[in-house]
Amino acid sequence: MTSATAIADSYARLLGLLADGGADYRLLRHAPEGRTERASLIRGHRLEQAAKCLVIRVALGRKQRRYVIAVVPGHCRVDLEAVRAEYGGTNASFAVREVAEELTGCVSGSIMPVSFDPSVEVVVDPALLEHEEIWFNAGRLDESVALRTSSYLALVRPRAARIGEAPALVPPDGAGLPALRLTVT
Repeated sequence: MTSATAIADSYARLLGLLADGGADYRLLRHAPEGRTERASLIRGHRLEQAAKCLVIRVALGRKQRRYVIAVVPGHCRVDLEAVRAEYGGTNASFAVREVAEELTGCVSGSIMPVSFDPSVEVVVDPALLEHEEIWFNAGRLDESVALRTSSYLALVRPRAARIGEAPALVPPDGAGLPALRLTVT
């Protein structure tokens, strides 16, 4: 399990990155939530604007592997085959929870679309970048960031690749999801 110190460090590093980079962003405190659909409802934005972040293990050979943070719009799933192909691997799978938390300093459900580990690259689906603003948990379950996409690209410089696939059961426009707004003081 990720320690409170590691979480606080990741959160502080994110805030430092945003402040030092002159990013256009807002913070929102809310009830703890790590599921993208529910967090989006609480925060009051479209599901497509949510940056769903998952750590993926890409096997590059018999004993070689690398980890990447795959970022897709909230209504999508990560296409593991697309991630495997993007990195020229032989296989791709979701990282074990403990490994993902160790590499990111975030508990599962609060992983950010940012890497502070030089060996872990961020790859983002271009569909997320079509929005003026993206939303994600700030390395903790009870605070989120609304970040201008242009600021995100300038600060993080992620690799862009089509790695998301929309599931058949959830319409891409979020239709059918109830609207919910939360006023936070």
